[in-house]
Amino acid sequence: MEQNYKHKDLADRLEDFAADIILLLNHESQGFAASYLGHQLIRSSCSSALNYGEALGAGSNKDRINKLRICLKELRECLRNLNIQEKANLLRRVDLEPLKDENDQLIRIMVTRIKNIESKNLNQSIK
Repeated sequence: MEQNYKHKDLADRLEDFAADIILLLNHESQGFAASYLGHQLIRSSCSSALNYGEALGAGSNKDRINKLRICLKELRECLRNLNIQEKANLLRRVDLEPLKDENDQLIRIMVTRIKNIESKNLNQSIK
């Protein structure tokens, strides 16, 4: 699994995060709960990367912000999912910690991007 996320652009980090989730879950045994949560985790991690790609091509800042908020929602869902799987002992803590750390950093970056665009829009509307 890729563990050195810090020197990549955000699109690459989101893609790597989703790929690392897939790689982790492909190696785990799957009972009902693990399978259910695993499938949802793959969907939400991939959705954050895919929606970020949509945000990059957005026609307006309003559309961009909306797509970034979807990314943020999906990243927050990933974090809740990882926490549940850890608490239920479905995945090992040693495997989860780097993913949870990257997930937290991606959430912080997404919040900052949204705030920066909103601030820029506000400053432009004041002029």
